[in-house]
Amino acid sequence: MAKSYGTVSAEQELKMSGLAFVQGLASGALPLNTIARTLGYDVTEAEHGRVVVTLVPTDAHLNPAGTVHGGLTATLLDSCMGLAVQSTLEAGTSQTTLEFKISLVRPITPDTGSIRAEGRVLNCGRRVGTAEGRVTDAKGRLLAHGTTTCLIFLA
Repeated sequence: MAKSYGTVSAEQELKMSGLAFVQGLASGALPLNTIARTLGYDVTEAEHGRVVVTLVPTDAHLNPAGTVHGGLTATLLDSCMGLAVQSTLEAGTSQTTLEFKISLVRPITPDTGSIRAEGRVLNCGRRVGTAEGRVTDAKGRLLAHGTTTCLIFLA
């Protein structure tokens, strides 16, 4: 199914479990957010507590030094980690990032090829969820990693 971009109505999202919502993004049944179109990333895998976001870096992602801007890597990690937390939530509940930290381990360039950001939930309670994320290249080399704390709330 071809991916579309936009937003899911609050009414529709309220009726869905977090896992159904994130799986809808991955399958194309629901639209990806418009920043995904702007940056060129895709939600490609989703299961309870784990989400994968992929991207092929291009010249459009470069900083003045000629490597992929750290903000792109931060966005991939924020997305995969937050969606991993979302995938554990019941219908009528949502989350938002309170804070996240990332470490950039290796430079990313267009020559790096496809990269994969995988988020995994560490703990999810009634009000706070935490997750970790790893960005790797096609050879499995670690490019960046991070952690997040998300606020969980009734939507």
